[in-house]
Amino acid sequence: MCLSYNFYFERVRMAAKALKDLNNLPVSERNIDYKTKLLVGKMNGTAEDKPPQNSVPFDHNHPKGDEIEKPEAERVIVEIEYIESKDLNNVTQVDAVLKSLVTELDSKDWVLVCDALNTIRRLSIFHKEEMLHMLEKVILFIVKSLKNPRSAVSKTACMTSADIFSSYNDHTIDQLDLLLTQLLLKSSQDKRFVCEAAEKALVAMTAHVSPALLLPKLQPFLKNRNPRIRAKASTCFSRCVPRLGIEGIREYGIEKLVQAASSQLSDKLPESREAARAVLLELQTVYKKTTNVEPKEEHPEPVTWQIFCQSNLSPLSAQAVIRVTNVAGVAREGLVAGS
Repeated sequence: MCLSYNFYFERVRMAAKALKDLNNLPVSERNIDYKTKLLVGKMNGTAEDKPPQNSVPFDHNHPKGDEIEKPEAERVIVEIEYIESKDLNNVTQVDAVLKSLVTELDSKDWVLVCDALNTIRRLSIFHKEEMLHMLEKVILFIVKSLKNPRSAVSKTACMTSADIFSSYNDHTIDQLDLLLTQLLLKSSQDKRFVCEAAEKALVAMTAHVSPALLLPKLQPFLKNRNPRIRAKASTCFSRCVPRLGIEGIREYGIEKLVQAASSQLSDKLPESREAARAVLLELQTVYKKTTNVEPKEEHPEPVTWQIFCQSNLSPLSAQAVIRVTNVAGVAREGLVAGS
């Protein structure tokens, strides 16, 4: 029993000595670690977190507390505001802004890049002629920002793309391949707030770029291996075709358009199939209108839609197109009769 008490008191004595030695150490030498979280990129209530880093707390009681090494990572909150195009302000000192624009776009500071992208948006709205000479270079930086893994940069680049399409229309066509690829990728990803911004950019593209120039750029994506990309491309395709008008469709080639749309009828995603049906119904309407107005001496017996499809498509594709357009035609006739 005496031995047990001696062992117990020896342990207590050693612990007290260790605590005394620790208290006698300078604060800077104490092994005190705690984790701090660096908050960056707070966007509309959403924060992106970096891995926690170790730092030393400030001891106000220490006589040389101001000499203690400051934490490497201090708490930082960066607000990124996503401004709608209609709410953007004009740019002052345009020449100076243009001179510094490329440097800011190429910066490693992602916040500065976001600011530069918003500057592009303002320039494209209020001073598009002044920025026209450097549009090609600007679009390349937008593409680079679309590839950025940080969501704030990527979304801002999507919004910038929409404003570029709205302002510069067909001037974007030479750089459209790179831009279109990234926007289709972003519109197909899982991050909803980036996806929505990319879709708005694609809508702006199909609304402001000439369909005759845009359709050849879109068609290769209808065969993309990624079903989501095919679906987004099909939707863009379906918005472009009506913009051609009757003469534009005839000039582009109604056969090519029917063949492209028919390939999406059996696609994996319903979004692609629905877009294909919309295009085929539009083309059927145009075909019937153009067939009825052609001079009878040239075509004494007008070729029906069914024969046209069978002549330009494989048997299975022709059958699918005829079935889809016939069902839709019957439904439309029923609606007309009911009204």
